[in-house]
Amino acid sequence: MSDNKTILYIAMSLDGYIARLDGSVDWLFDVEGDGGDNGYTAFYETIGSVVMGRYTYEEVLTLSEDFPYADRPTYVLSRSEQPPAPNVQFTTEEVDTLIPQLKQTSDGDVWIVGGGILVQAVLAKKLLDEIEVAIIPKILGEGIPLFPTGTVPSHFKMVRTQTLGQIISIRYEVQNSGTVNTPPNV
Repeated sequence: MSDNKTILYIAMSLDGYIARLDGSVDWLFDVEGDGGDNGYTAFYETIGSVVMGRYTYEEVLTLSEDFPYADRPTYVLSRSEQPPAPNVQFTTEEVDTLIPQLKQTSDGDVWIVGGGILVQAVLAKKLLDEIEVAIIPKILGEGIPLFPTGTVPSHFKMVRTQTLGQIISIRYEVQNSGTVNTPPNV
């Protein structure tokens, strides 16, 4: 059995949003961090596979000319068939079959990049092992929530905190117990 974990590693505003209503994350780029990359490189070195929803993928494409995860197998979940694209594999596979398979076959942990609908699904299916959330000291007032309405009640155990300039990063272990809940269609 693999020791790989499924980890949500994400930033959110103080009021719980991961993006503006239009999906943009421009508000992340002018925050005083630790002067480096706020631990991202060390985290990314532990990653064997990357998983994200299609809307998150489309936003990632707007951030740089180079796809940032080109050196890792990247899976983009979509409810509909998508034309082939470089550096990613689109899939309509359900998370409860895809994630366990990736945990077994990846050369490292499985990173759940986002968005909220995917987070909701992996929590409902009890597929998430850890969450690391960087709390950005900004209030957006509205946007795409990290935990959309309907997310299953979940319990966590804090395993680490870090102060990165003005950012607080908190790592939680997911406390999975009980039965699997029915997620939204992903």
